[in-house]
Amino acid sequence: MALDASLESSPPERTGVLALALAALWCAFQFAIIVWPQQPMIARPVHLVFALAVLFLTTRGPRGLNALFGAATAALGAYFLWNAHRLAERVEAVDPILTVDLIAGTVLLLLLLEGVRRCVGWSLLGLLLFTLLYNFAGPWFPGWSRFSGFNFEDSIEILAMTTNGVLGVTTETSVQFVFYFLVFGSAYAAIGGGRLFIDIGLKTSGRQQGGAAKAAVVSSSLMGTISGSAVANVVSVGVFTIPLMRRAGYPAVQAAAIEALASTGGQLMPPVMGVAAFVMAEMLQIDYGYIAMAAVIPAVAFYFALFVMVDLGARKSGIGTLDPTQAAPSAPIAPRLYLLIPPVLLVALLASGRSATIAVVAAIAACVVTAYLGRESRPGWRDWLKVIEEVARQAAQVAIPIAAIGIMVAVAVQSNLALRFSSKLIEGGAANVYFALILTIAGCIVMGMGLPTVAAYIIGAILFVPTLIKLGLTPLCAHFFVMYYSVLSMITPPVALASFAAAGLAKAGVMETGWHAFRLSLVLFLIAFAFAFDPLLLGQGPLVWVLVAFAGLLLGTGAWAVALTGYWNGPLSWIERLLYAAAAVTSILFPTLSFGWAAALLGAAALCGWNLFLKPRASATHARGMEGAR
Repeated sequence: MALDASLESSPPERTGVLALALAALWCAFQFAIIVWPQQPMIARPVHLVFALAVLFLTTRGPRGLNALFGAATAALGAYFLWNAHRLAERVEAVDPILTVDLIAGTVLLLLLLEGVRRCVGWSLLGLLLFTLLYNFAGPWFPGWSRFSGFNFEDSIEILAMTTNGVLGVTTETSVQFVFYFLVFGSAYAAIGGGRLFIDIGLKTSGRQQGGAAKAAVVSSSLMGTISGSAVANVVSVGVFTIPLMRRAGYPAVQAAAIEALASTGGQLMPPVMGVAAFVMAEMLQIDYGYIAMAAVIPAVAFYFALFVMVDLGARKSGIGTLDPTQAAPSAPIAPRLYLLIPPVLLVALLASGRSATIAVVAAIAACVVTAYLGRESRPGWRDWLKVIEEVARQAAQVAIPIAAIGIMVAVAVQSNLALRFSSKLIEGGAANVYFALILTIAGCIVMGMGLPTVAAYIIGAILFVPTLIKLGLTPLCAHFFVMYYSVLSMITPPVALASFAAAGLAKAGVMETGWHAFRLSLVLFLIAFAFAFDPLLLGQGPLVWVLVAFAGLLLGTGAWAVALTGYWNGPLSWIERLLYAAAAVTSILFPTLSFGWAAALLGAAALCGWNLFLKPRASATHARGMEGAR
């Protein structure tokens, strides 16, 4: 679940004894607070101090500057530990702000901004700097965006001394959820779970038409259950699947685009999903397990649509089939099925209503036990040390940017910008729910160009979700809608991080890969419209109607894939493609069991019957008639 961005330079191959010791201490602290919970003004700043220290130890930079940053981070940790009780008990805007508070708050913000620059780059840093400018210069902004602004003392208090700013909901997400799921993902990969998922993809789809691409889709969907990061998924799965697709005849750009899109869906795939899902749970104040269960149908629909698109494309072009030796798993699958115990346990505990933290800690313990059930999965002590190092490095790359996003959350809320933006959006013509949804899509895609998914989601949640709720969407549907298109921004040019990573593995053109992935993603764009208008597709309702809605969504997305591909049991005419498109759009935009929904699905079924049975017979009869005429 590493944040979808690269460091400004690669970390050293070995982080050294100090970095390893720090990583071990961080892990020990995280598991200790499960047994001995700490107040937020201890747990959150200590977590953030560990993240900053690990980052400055494991990224390249001027040695003297890194040492200065490290010393400042240590001093910051001492400040929060020494003043924890006072900070927890003080009353905001009433109790005095001490000089040491102003110094520590300034140091915290500066270190976070430098950390963001190293983790994500200038895109998010520029947005944060603009937010701080708005925070101080609010009176000089034009029109409805103008507000009185905050002075230096008030800004430090809001942003660094309370649980409303960088120590707010985003950092709490990293403390309570993200860190443990990173441990689970790294531990599961270390015992061979990732390789098992790739082999399952090869076994189930490798010998079919387009089997190479289908194996990539299946493997990436399974890897998404433990990864939650598009780029991490591309790197871990694409290194195997992209060469397979190339050997099966796929052009480099197409192979990279398929893997990029398949890996991007991992941020929607339960039980781990991406960081944005954990933030959503905190913003909605509901259990993460509920979010994970609600995400099942959209995630399955995502991969079903992509699988159908790949299948039809392969049948149309006649490429993508692997020979038996290429499609063979690296080792027999059946003896390794015990490796499914940890993820199955995680899903079962989440479904049973256990808290996400308890569920994932139990899954981590299951990884350790499962590792010694078979010889192939048995890691050595060096492997476990690598897991600790990797967890700390990834956790730092997540914790620092999402903590910094707390600056934007605090300023938008405290300045009342979010509410005023929502009101102006409705006044400006977005009172039509469809127009508001289209504006939301455009906003999420644009913001996602260069920003991590979680950043794009949080900004979208602040700016667009209130409008969508006022226009009739449920809070859960509105948040999922924003998150869905924030995820798709990972493959949307000009800055498409998942596409860029896949292009590097395939040695393909970066922009060509991005645009090809975007064209493939058109088959996925309507899915979010379905659950925006139909809460049944997020599991909100009786099970029988949820299943009916799910079946209707699969048929609608399948029809949309047929329309975009122009192939179904043979090439389709433009009239047939338009009919499939009309049936798909209608079935998705109308709620389950409505007349429009039922009519559209019946039309799609009739079109399928025509293409599967009646059209081949009509063609054969016509051919025989032409032969007789000769």
